[in-house]
Amino acid sequence: MTPSAVTIQKTSSVGPWTDPLLLSISHLTRYTYEGAVQDSFNEARLQPITDSLQRCRDFKFQLDPASSVRDYPDFYANCVHYFDVPEPHESLEVVAISEVQTLVESRGSIPSADKESLDAASVKEHHFDFLHASEFVSLGADVWREAVDALPNGLQDVWTDTIAIGQYIHRNYKYTPLSTNVNTRVDEVIKKKQGVCQDFAHLMLGICRTHGIPARYVSGYFLNQHKLPGEIEASHAWLEVFIPNYGWKGYDPTHRRESDTRYVKLAVGRDYADIRPVGGTFRGKGTRKMVVEVSVLRLG
Repeated sequence: MTPSAVTIQKTSSVGPWTDPLLLSISHLTRYTYEGAVQDSFNEARLQPITDSLQRCRDFKFQLDPASSVRDYPDFYANCVHYFDVPEPHESLEVVAISEVQTLVESRGSIPSADKESLDAASVKEHHFDFLHASEFVSLGADVWREAVDALPNGLQDVWTDTIAIGQYIHRNYKYTPLSTNVNTRVDEVIKKKQGVCQDFAHLMLGICRTHGIPARYVSGYFLNQHKLPGEIEASHAWLEVFIPNYGWKGYDPTHRRESDTRYVKLAVGRDYADIRPVGGTFRGKGTRKMVVEVSVLRLG
């Protein structure tokens, strides 16, 4: 793979959301280091998933400096691109360009599912990872209190209660850019009563899991025509809950709605730690600056 100079221009998004969409996505991550670094080992989870709700029609992965790349599925079947740069370099640029067809949900109506259905051994065994605490999502006293306030009558129906939890977060938490960072845990979000999409996803994961609802973190993109104050075009985060006799269903607490054809899924996991878009290690002084630029454009 040869080095590439890639310019990504931010674009605005228009159009209805009730039909299948064809989307073009560019995601640039650029690291500038405090002097030359070497022995850089990295993983990227930037290739959109292909499933019943979307098809990744084209994907390009570009690096500067150039490096050989291999891909493999991780524990949650996300596509991981691994690469290393042993030679000294003062910057690293990772570019992913995707074309994705999103599809309308075709599974029919969502069935009722009560607490008894979640207590089934098959649900608890198959979704163990998504019922317990994880690196960014504790299930301590603070989360428990939020869970009680969000559903004061306890769990009645999985999907109805999922919507109620999302509405609770929307009422009580403020979307505030730069109020947190990628390492913020859910306990701090509860104290601040503010955050961004990653924080709201983590908080909702904690509340759902406290009530016994299997819930997993989703990373990806959102075609957004009506941005919140201060919101910039960027990667997005939401969650999926497991509904017995139906499967996984997406809900976005940041925008207070179920996921639809505007959403493109990159990866799933217990929380952000499992799906970092780009992460790695290197030998050197440190990172002086990191820039991320995302563009989501509707093609049809």
